[in-house]
Parts: sequence; structure tokens; C-alpha cells
Amino acid sequence: MAGKAHGGLKIKRELGLIGGVSLVAGTMIGSGIFMSPQFVLSNVGSPGASLLIWTLSGLVAMLAALSYAEIGTIIAESGGDFIYILRIYGPCPAFFAALTFILVVKPSSIAAISLSFAEYAIAPFYPDCAPPPLILKCTAAAAILLIATVNVLNVRLAIRLQVVFLVAKVFALMTIIIGGWVSLGKTTRFISMNLNVENAFKGTQLSLSTLGMAFYQGLWSFAGWYNLNSVTEELERPEVNLPRAVLIAIPMVTLLYVLVNVSYLLVMTPAELMSSTAVAVTWGNKVLGSWGWIMSVAAALSAFGSLNGTFFSGGRVCFVAAREGHMPDILAMAHVHRLTPSPALIFTTVISLLVLIPGDFQSIVNFFSFTAWFFYAITISGLLYLKIKKPELPRPYTVPIIIPILVLLAAIFLVLAPIIDNPQIEYLYVTLFIFSGILVYIPVIHYKLCPGLLTRITLFLQLFLEVAPADKNL
Repeated sequence: MAGKAHGGLKIKRELGLIGGVSLVAGTMIGSGIFMSPQFVLSNVGSPGASLLIWTLSGLVAMLAALSYAEIGTIIAESGGDFIYILRIYGPCPAFFAALTFILVVKPSSIAAISLSFAEYAIAPFYPDCAPPPLILKCTAAAAILLIATVNVLNVRLAIRLQVVFLVAKVFALMTIIIGGWVSLGKTTRFISMNLNVENAFKGTQLSLSTLGMAFYQGLWSFAGWYNLNSVTEELERPEVNLPRAVLIAIPMVTLLYVLVNVSYLLVMTPAELMSSTAVAVTWGNKVLGSWGWIMSVAAALSAFGSLNGTFFSGGRVCFVAAREGHMPDILAMAHVHRLTPSPALIFTTVISLLVLIPGDFQSIVNFFSFTAWFFYAITISGLLYLKIKKPELPRPYTVPIIIPILVLLAAIFLVLAPIIDNPQIEYLYVTLFIFSGILVYIPVIHYKLCPGLLTRITLFLQLFLEVAPADKNL
């Protein structure tokens, strides 16, 4: 049980192996597998190449997660990339990471997933036309507020939701897999057209830009492989359960994704797949007929579970950044009764709702991927530094040095490929935003200007929200 220690409150360690697997797999299996296949295929141009992209995306996610598992057992603290960059490189680079993840990466992820949920949730009510944008965004906002409420009120309930939705997601994916092979028994037309050796790679488009964009979409569907590192302090026996959860969750999800894509290609031609705006619904209409709406519900449930997992970890990054002095103190506090980091979760909710207002799903995914992999590269380079310069550090779990080297090369490719081959001004804007953090860091964090005003605001919010400083030594 949690209690008081060192004058503060403790966040409970309530995340076991099953909860960890559910958090990783449940967050990965979200809107991506129901939204991204058509974009992966349209970027690379052939079914065989698209299946290869999905397999390689799973491999990259697996190698990255294994690398993060090692650094997560060396630096066994919550906060993910922020806390690793802080401990290895110092406060200034860590502030850039915190600012970007808290204001861009996590809210963008939450906004994109909520839009996916809304699109599938209201699709049955608009069978012949696109839903009104206002209805779409209001539904997405309602989903964010509901998930926020659950996470603020009860950590255990949030974890249980992950387990329940993971079961629902796997059931939905198995329905697609089995349905595709049942359709194969009725006709062999598509298997001969799409997946035989002669046609599988016909029309493949190879360029740095198309490969980069295809990997952005594929890896978006695996986004969540890093989430367990954000809640290490709430994980029971992290030195054991962190790598185990990764080794169970990611291979399972990769296999499911490849089989689901095979099922899509067994039922639809490449042209049908690329022209679909919601591939799971198109598949459902062709295979299930009048019951096709079930796939819309399944995709909505899948996105809802992914939203819960992303929110659960995203609030913790904000919480840890505040605890380390990189965000206002109020965000480092926990509710005195529920022992949840409610101020950080509320802050994440507000930022996510602001991102949602002008949000566009495709641009969010591309800029999310570009920004996130920039910092993943920094974190992985930090692991290489620790392996080479500080081999004496205790590490209950370790990976061969070739694994983080491969992940670092992949991250560099993902950051540079779209810029070199097809530069867009938006990527410059994102880069400028990242480095504009220095304008905040120097006066507020380094010189600590206006401490009196921040103290008064903190005291007011502390009383209003019934929160107290949370203990660091868990």
C-alpha cells in the first residue's frame, strides 16, 4: 500500500506483468492497424513491399523496446526519454525533451487517437457520407475527457480498462485474420493477384521519402512500445517485468499485424485498399455484409483502449518533468486520497484538447513521428554512451551493443529521409519549436525568475485540487 515517506506521498506500484503487457500491447493495437495499411501500401506501391514494411516496423519497435528495457533498468525511474536524457546529458537537453514531449508528442498522439476513435464510433450513423467535423471533434473531445476522468480517479481502474480492451482488440484482429482465410476458401482470385511471388512486389516505389513515410505510418501503429518506460516507478519488479512485458507484447502484436494485412489483401485488391478511408470498415462490408458495422465498433474500441494507455503514460512524463524542476511544482503533486498525479493528467488533458481543435490526422502522424524519433535517437545514443563509458553500472538486463547501434541508424534514417528526399517547410517549423525551448529554459528554469508568483499559484491550486508533493524515492 502507498503511504507517506520522506514527507511526501508515494505513487503505488500496481502494475504487474499482465498489466505491463496490456499497457504495451494495448497501446500499440489502436487506430493504426485500422487506419495505416492503405497509406503504407500507397507509399511503397506493392503488397509484398507493404508486408515487408510492417515486418520491419515490428522489428525496429522490438529492438528499440529491448534497448529501452536496458536503459530502463539502469535508470529505474518514470519519465521515459525525459528522465534518461536528464540523467545522461543534463538539464538543458532534458528540458527540450520535456517541453517537446509534453506540448507536442504526447498531446498529438492523444489527439490523433481520439480523432480515430471518433471517426469509427460515429461511422455507423453516417453510412453514406463523411461525418460533420464538429460532431467528429466533439466526440473526440468527449473521449479524451472520459479517459482523463478515469485516470484521475483511479489508477487500478485505468489498468483494468487496459486489460479489458486488449482482449477486445485481439478478438477483433482475430476476426479479421480468420475472416480473411475463410474468404480464401471461397475464392483464390485475390491470393493469385496480390500475394504470389510474381505480383507481390510489382509496382514497388523505392525512394527515401516514400520509405520514410511508409515507416512513419507503420511505426505509428507500433507507437506504445516505449510506454512502459514512462511508468517504471509504478511497475512491480521492473528489472524483471519490463523486458518480459516487451518480449511478450511486441512479437505478439507484430504477428497479428502481418496476419491482419494478409487478410486485408486476401479480400481486397491493392486499388481497393489504397482508396479506402477506413480499411477495417471496407473489409467488414465485403466479408461480413450487413454485419460490417461490427468492424467499426471494434476499431472504435481498439482506439479507445489505445487512448487510455497513451494517456496513462503521457501524464506521468509531465509529472516527472515537474518533479525534476522542469515544469511548475503543482504538476509534480499527487492527490492526497487517490494517490494519482491528477494535476499532470489535467494539464495533459487541456493541451490535448487544444491540439485537437486544428488537428488533422495525417499531418499529426507525420510530425509526431519526425519529432519522436529525433528524441529516440538521442536516448539510444545515451544508452551507447553508458555501455561504452560506464560498463560498471548495475544492469539486471542487457542487450548486445549491436542492437542499439541498429536502432540509432534506423532513427537517423527516419528523421533525415523525408527531409533529404522531399523537404517540407513544416519540418523546419517543428525543429525551430524544439530549439525555441531555450527561450523558456534560461529565464525560468536556469535563473528561476518570478518564483513568488509561481509559489502563490501553486499554493492555490494545491488546496483547490487536494494534492501534495509526491515522494521521489519509491
